[in-house]
Amino acid sequence: MFSILTDAARAMPADGWRTLGVLLTLFPLLIVTSLPVDMVFMGGLAVLLLLGVVDPSEAFAGFGSPALFTVGALYVVVAGLQETGALKGVSRRLPARVERPRRTLLGITAPVAFLSAFMNNTPVVALFIPVVQDWCRRHHVSTNRFLLPLGYAAILGGMCTLIGTSTNLVVHSLYLEHGGKGLGLFSVTRLGLPCALIGLAYLAAFSGRLPVRDRDANGARGVTSRRYTVELEVTGGNGVVGKTPGELLDAVGGGVRLLDRMRDGHGAPDGPEDEPLAAGDHLLLSGILGEIRHLRDMKGLRLTASRFFTPGAAEERQLVEAVVSHTCPLVGKTLQQGRFRQVYNAVVVAMARNGVAFRGSLKKIPLRAGDVLLVECHAGFIPRQVDSGDFYLLNALDETLLRTHARKAPLAIGILVVMLGVAALDQLSMLKAALFAAGAMLMTGCCSAAGARRKIDWTVLMVIGAALGLGAALQTSGAAHVLAEILRDLSGGHPWIALGLLYLNTAVFTEMITNNAAVALVFPIAMDTAAQLGVSPVPFVFCVMIAGSASFATPIGYQTNLMIFGSGNYRFSDYLRFGIPLGLLIGLAAVGLAPLMWPF
Repeated sequence: MFSILTDAARAMPADGWRTLGVLLTLFPLLIVTSLPVDMVFMGGLAVLLLLGVVDPSEAFAGFGSPALFTVGALYVVVAGLQETGALKGVSRRLPARVERPRRTLLGITAPVAFLSAFMNNTPVVALFIPVVQDWCRRHHVSTNRFLLPLGYAAILGGMCTLIGTSTNLVVHSLYLEHGGKGLGLFSVTRLGLPCALIGLAYLAAFSGRLPVRDRDANGARGVTSRRYTVELEVTGGNGVVGKTPGELLDAVGGGVRLLDRMRDGHGAPDGPEDEPLAAGDHLLLSGILGEIRHLRDMKGLRLTASRFFTPGAAEERQLVEAVVSHTCPLVGKTLQQGRFRQVYNAVVVAMARNGVAFRGSLKKIPLRAGDVLLVECHAGFIPRQVDSGDFYLLNALDETLLRTHARKAPLAIGILVVMLGVAALDQLSMLKAALFAAGAMLMTGCCSAAGARRKIDWTVLMVIGAALGLGAALQTSGAAHVLAEILRDLSGGHPWIALGLLYLNTAVFTEMITNNAAVALVFPIAMDTAAQLGVSPVPFVFCVMIAGSASFATPIGYQTNLMIFGSGNYRFSDYLRFGIPLGLLIGLAAVGLAPLMWPF
């Protein structure tokens, strides 16, 4: 192996070393910093442009890629489905009984996988999270056993069609640029569907081994509610001042727990529950969302953060649950250091972190990716944050807008069906079909122009364009050719082994960086490897698609994983223990089946 690497190092052109040097710099920046991924990739592309590795036409050709415009158009289609509430009925058709856990889990994950095959995973998961949580509360079962499989089911469903994930569209666009034949909507289904079925069977068989960490107010296991830590100030009033905190909580009822009590910034000397309350005291409590709403409305108490709002404007405010994304600039900072109120014109009234009971003032707690914030804000917060990517909003759908457009839900579904039909029958290319559907959504009023702009994830589009430019640099610099030679030599010239090594590298890159960037960087190596082995590139193309989506091992590998991480009571180790076997199983299935379906 050492001789293989030595020979490759000697054969690497100078531009190849420059390209690899830039890429090796980007990886740690993405992993250990909170720099936005699109800015990191654009910065890397700019460096290669300045070094002369690529010229401007090569560097920015990715921003004219059909994949980028197709993904953008599909965001508008999804916006129409969301604004009309077309998917609400599907999300509420969950099993009514829980006597058979495996059948129940399939009843939840199967519709999620089906929807994800035809639309972006993120809105599907955001739609189902509160529905599954409510279903679990009504049936007194743990969300630990359902939310993580829910997120994985969305990933599995996305593997099944060309539009199921933007990763597949990026690979398809690259394949066309390399002279490949255009793929149909269901071309990848031959491989993706068996992988998805194997994955769903794994979820049904082994989700029962996920740990149950949630408890109800009496300590009973298996009853789930996300518990927030909230800080309240005693403002005075009958029934509050003069009572002990214990007496107050008895009057409130439910499962509210007292975590700490502060007076003049210090804990109560006689213990948190014994000394009578006085005006100005601060209470740190733990409760579910409904209990926090109840406490907010009690006379004599107010949410500490609410004092920053104008008095008398309560009707203009709303509570929004938001998961901190890994690209949020506040990660590692406290709310005070990050100037949350000034930057976002909103205040954090409560926080939740996988069952952690905070101590002390919330404004002094450093934020982590995956934290769930209960934000009190004005109506403009939601559209601004949908655009920013700093947070994943769990209840961001404007119900007033939904009611206004609800009568157009059948029309939105009809537009989606027509788009899928004309694409499946090869009447139109996927790009043309998506543009047609997006235009129809806007012209029929299923989606407003403002709503369409908000739903487009500009960060994803920037990453796709920049990653395609970096992939072009790998190819033009000669680095892809040399890396392909290494892969060929390590496999001993056996295409099946080379395919397995390529799949493994793609899957690892997907966990480290974004899926779109991973496939854009690996694809030219895959094509060169197939050329050097003298075999068909088609099995390599489809395995890159599957590997680019198979992000199961970490909560940061895919944004829906992070949404689930923040919404459920999970730990990083849960993704490793439950996700790595699933990833290996999908990898073995993809590498084993692809050459049988498309022979070398």
